[in-house]
Amino acid sequence: MPSSANATDETTSEFWLYGYGQKNSRLGKWASQDHRGTPEAPGRVVTLIERSYWESLTDHHDTAPDKVWGVAYRIIPDKVAEVKEYLDIREINGYSIHYTPFHPADGSTPMKTLVYIGTPNNEQFIGPQEPQQLAQHILNSQGPSGLNKDYLFGLDTALNELSPESGDHHVSDLCRRVRALERRVNGISSP
Repeated sequence: MPSSANATDETTSEFWLYGYGQKNSRLGKWASQDHRGTPEAPGRVVTLIERSYWESLTDHHDTAPDKVWGVAYRIIPDKVAEVKEYLDIREINGYSIHYTPFHPADGSTPMKTLVYIGTPNNEQFIGPQEPQQLAQHILNSQGPSGLNKDYLFGLDTALNELSPESGDHHVSDLCRRVRALERRVNGISSP
């Protein structure tokens, strides 16, 4: 998990935002009622959680790697206030704001990025689930932003494209399980 220092009102002409949706490690499972599911049938998405909290949970996968992979987005100075306001409204319920160093994979100079980290009191936190049941749930879920399985497959692809070291075992395992279930539903025998 990124080491962090809480800060809520940093002002800087250069602003970098950490995008976890293309990353790996210590990913908590969260319900998605408005994007990849509905209030009646929430889909599943991932977010960062504090390592100390993650270690207190019982998960069915190996321990999380030491690195969290992602993308840093540079926000142009005249859009910083607008972006921060939008994100604070979108992410404020159940997330804490942290500023942490981002180390580019190419070894260039690290920069400070803003990252939102899920808190244990977020009402949409699902926690660990049995992987096969989770895969079935993902296969069956959809919402206004599309199929939950497409979110999972896109996350897996993005993670694997960041760096030769950046894939996530948990995400890849879920993809394999969802694809196997999908083949079974469609009557296609596995290779």
